[in-house]
Amino acid sequence: MDDLDARIVAAAKKRLRAEVAFNSADADLRELLVEGRAAGKGPSHMAKLTGFTREWVAKIAPDPDKKRKIRIVRSKTTDPES
Repeated sequence: MDDLDARIVAAAKKRLRAEVAFNSADADLRELLVEGRAAGKGPSHMAKLTGFTREWVAKIAPDPDKKRKIRIVRSKTTDPES
């Protein structure tokens, strides 16, 4: 293995460690956003704290008091016996 190969392997390992750290931090943040919504904090307030958009925060941590709308999609099916 030459020097370039060693640098590529080292960079790949470094990227993997960074990805694991990012995923862990992302999971922690998402959990805190859900906790914040349950505590009555609004998505706009938490968006200001995080730097993310209000829409993103609301998607990650929807209002726990609102019932989720279920969207039913009906498709036309042809009856094979017709």
